Amino acid sequence: MSGRAARLVERLPDLGADLLMVTSLVNVRYLTGYTGSNGAVLLGPRARTFLTDFRYIEQSAVEVGDAFERRIVAQDLIDGVIELVGAGALRLAFEDAHLTVRAHAHLRQSLPPGVELVAAGDPVEELRLVKEPDEIRMIAEATRLADEALASILEQGLVGRTEREVATALTRAMVDRGAQGTSFDPIVACGPHGALPHAEPRDVEIVPNQLVVIDWGAQLDGYCSDCTRTVATGEPGEEARAAYELVREAQRLGLEAVRPGVGGREADAAARAVIDGAGHAEHYGHGLGHGVGLEIHEAPRLSQRSESVLAAGNVVTVEPGVYLPGRFGVRIEDLVVVTDTGTRVLTSLPKELQIVG
Repeated sequence: MSGRAARLVERLPDLGADLLMVTSLVNVRYLTGYTGSNGAVLLGPRARTFLTDFRYIEQSAVEVGDAFERRIVAQDLIDGVIELVGAGALRLAFEDAHLTVRAHAHLRQSLPPGVELVAAGDPVEELRLVKEPDEIRMIAEATRLADEALASILEQGLVGRTEREVATALTRAMVDRGAQGTSFDPIVACGPHGALPHAEPRDVEIVPNQLVVIDWGAQLDGYCSDCTRTVATGEPGEEARAAYELVREAQRLGLEAVRPGVGGREADAAARAVIDGAGHAEHYGHGLGHGVGLEIHEAPRLSQRSESVLAAGNVVTVEPGVYLPGRFGVRIEDLVVVTDTGTRVLTSLPKELQIVG
């Protein structure tokens, strides 16, 4: 954890700052290991301080340890930061995506004269873009147990069970295998409901001869996995099979495009071209993928408007889809690590259309 803090301190001159205040709990966890609900970090050349309140004295002692000086302050951590900053000509950087307008106003009014507030952007998220080996190992383990959980659910069959029953069973299967929870609420969507990319499971029974979209992920030690498979409960019909093979080809091309130095927009275009060429441009409205780590959606983005450039150590999804309103949806998603030469696919489940009873 301390190495991450040191790299941030090295970036302070580029941010035009002397100190950096970190208030995003995800970023505080990334830097310190702390998992509580109230914490902040103040970093500088001579400052490496973690702040929390009385409720987390013992928890922070275990999780943060001695890598940071621990300060136990009132529940409003901003007041604790103000006390630490003190007077003098200082530039205090803050995470502008995570500091509320009210907190910013409080800082501006309460800091001593001479202290300047500097919007820092997302410096911690920029560090989090490239995963360390231990992070990749944890994401891979979350993916493995999530894959095993779905395989066990499919072995039991889908027909006659409701979408909600399957989603609940899938969650339980992941927890039984060691997950702390899910990365997000699982999506189980059969037939026409699968045409909603973010469908919520219903008390609707899954019947034979339709497609079922299942999007799920496990959380392990804070790290997320994310995968989607579309299966059939019998013969789904020629149109559905054609759409499935189209998405499978688009996903293959997207995987091939993901490599160091490739832009997120370029990777998205590689998969999108085949879907557009088949006349389904209006049926594919989301991006090719996104980063995954401590959050289920994080940088880099793979989309038509992305400005990201992929680098070794990024962990991203590759998940094109086709959604035909009133008929069905198809999405195939893998979680991959960008390597020096291409990608390492973490997901192990087959991508040929699976027929499940």
